[in-house]
Amino acid sequence: MSAFRLVLTPLALACGCACAQTVIEPVVITGSTRAQRIIDAPFAISVLDAEALRDAGAMVNLSEVMSRVPGLVVNNRNNYAQDLQISSRGFGARAAFGVRGLRLYADGIPATMPDGQGQVAHLDLAGAERIEVLRGPFSALYGNSSGGVIAVFSAPVRSPQVEASLDAGSFGLRQARVGLATPLGAGFDLRGSFSAMETDGFRPQSRAKRHLGNLRLGWQQGADSVVLRLSDHTQQAQDPLGLSRAQFEADPRQTTPQALQFDTRKTIRQTQEGLQWRHSFDERSVLSEAALMVYNGSRGVTQWQAIAPATQQPPRHGGGLVDFDRSYHGAEARVGWRIGTADLITGLSAEDQVDDRQGYENFTGIGADQVLGVNGRLRRDERNRASTREVFAQSQVPLADDIALTGGVRSGRVRMRTEDHFLGNGDDSGALTYRYTNPVLGLRWTPRPGWALHASAARGFESPTLGELAYRPDNQAGFNNTLKGQTSRQFELGSKVRGQFIELDATVFVAAVDDEIGVMSNSGGRSSFRNVGRTRREGAELSLLWRASADLRLQAAASWLHATYRDAFLACSGVPCTTPSVPVAAGNRIAGTQNASAYAELAWRPRWVPGEWALEWRAIGRSPVNDSNSDFAAGYALANLRWRHTLELGSADALELLARVDNVFDRVHVGSVIVNDANGRFFEPGAPRSGLLSVRWQHRF
Repeated sequence: MSAFRLVLTPLALACGCACAQTVIEPVVITGSTRAQRIIDAPFAISVLDAEALRDAGAMVNLSEVMSRVPGLVVNNRNNYAQDLQISSRGFGARAAFGVRGLRLYADGIPATMPDGQGQVAHLDLAGAERIEVLRGPFSALYGNSSGGVIAVFSAPVRSPQVEASLDAGSFGLRQARVGLATPLGAGFDLRGSFSAMETDGFRPQSRAKRHLGNLRLGWQQGADSVVLRLSDHTQQAQDPLGLSRAQFEADPRQTTPQALQFDTRKTIRQTQEGLQWRHSFDERSVLSEAALMVYNGSRGVTQWQAIAPATQQPPRHGGGLVDFDRSYHGAEARVGWRIGTADLITGLSAEDQVDDRQGYENFTGIGADQVLGVNGRLRRDERNRASTREVFAQSQVPLADDIALTGGVRSGRVRMRTEDHFLGNGDDSGALTYRYTNPVLGLRWTPRPGWALHASAARGFESPTLGELAYRPDNQAGFNNTLKGQTSRQFELGSKVRGQFIELDATVFVAAVDDEIGVMSNSGGRSSFRNVGRTRREGAELSLLWRASADLRLQAAASWLHATYRDAFLACSGVPCTTPSVPVAAGNRIAGTQNASAYAELAWRPRWVPGEWALEWRAIGRSPVNDSNSDFAAGYALANLRWRHTLELGSADALELLARVDNVFDRVHVGSVIVNDANGRFFEPGAPRSGLLSVRWQHRF
């Protein structure tokens, strides 16, 4: 501890110096009983504001900005037919597509379904005021599949304004956005936006088109406030698929022939409505606040895959075209209490999803008359259901002027059920119920102003998804009813320093997982899963913000992660596979995890040149592509340049200009991996050198 104090002493001295600019630290609400400063939160959490989002790119993908957050990896697959590859301290790394193991929220409305599947393509980054990223033990307070939490918050209406923006970039990227915000009188306000994006992609068969609309209607009167949010998202995207090692080394910009042969592609359509009501009680009341949130939505996906007709011949195959329509809804009610000097939040939540899922052959005809990449015969017809019911409580108690204790618990059950209506390939009906109780405890100690230490511990739970329960490992009909949920025990120690010129966060952590969920076998296009034993994740995170002067700023983040299997097991080597035979040794790294990552940014506002100039640097360690660790995606480091300038056009108008060059040195690298891909096409190439020019006009009334 004495050595650590020696490091902090110069920082404390610096904080006492006169400074021309006062920096106000942002407050967070994720993981908390109430809004509080980051330094007062007994857990690792980061905030990205609207300025960071605008600096990072076209505000299309979370991957643009998330490299600034230690412990979180958000890789862009450069494939809009698949979602981003997201993991927090190694949780979520096993996902070959979509998002697993993390809880995602947009204005308090879950973007993670009850079974643990999540998606982020519909998030409105351009309309966000901030993003909060919670890592570690306190994530368990959000229930099932919460190895980390990413929460996006829309900007409230503060004044009437209208804005329009255009983005143009390499590989045919073009995007247009319009937005309006205005008070309506009588306590009402309105914010709306619409964007249209298109890209050709840098690989053949990677074009994409997306439309996104959002509407926010607010009302506030006295102690009550109500917010209604509506969103609509449509997207059509081609799928270039991954590359094998030989393909990637021969030409990382190529597309695997099967993608062209089958015209692999995906369409998405999603609408969502959410309503939030909040009431604040008088300070003399034992109640502090009451809140209710309800939401409803629908999501439809049609995906044409590259599965050969011969592979679809076995009677139990579900076809090469996936088509489902999902309806989902939920509600959460919470009440805040004042009990002496303690804050207490209690609540309950309920979530439901219903998937009407069909599978079709992706071809018609035979021989010379065969046509690929089209809708063929029905091969699967199911109704999948998932639901959660949870109760939770969280309290923060000051034990002394410089010590606070925070604890909580979330208890619930998740029920999965499938009703098979296509019995020609066997009956895959079945049901399972998982129950969990996630306790969390955290302690924060402030030994001196501007310096806080924290420690926390929790038990977490992650259920299998509906997709992971769909098929039995013995290739027989029925639900995979032997698959258990994985449990984790997580611990974290951290330090936070806040001064006028420096912000410094450091965290060490360990998470021990029992019954880790992994791939059991791949056969005939079907994947089955099993529990592969114990795993361990341990590491450290560091983030730094140094305001060297009014014109110069340095920001950095670094993470170290050692994520390994503690038990040996057998895995599959390819397709078909009904009996795993490839040894996975204890000590092997968990597929899809990175042992190290880093980010650094130097931003400078020279007084003789307009605008802010910045150099960004991002580095990622090598990543195993499968459980046997037979191959790795090599680590890489990329440099980016950016320039941003705002022109005031009179008293009411402003024009913001942004120019970026990403991957300045045109480094060939693997942007993400398809974990445990049965065909050996693990590698998704990262984007080559690319440019972006953005123009944003804003008028204030």
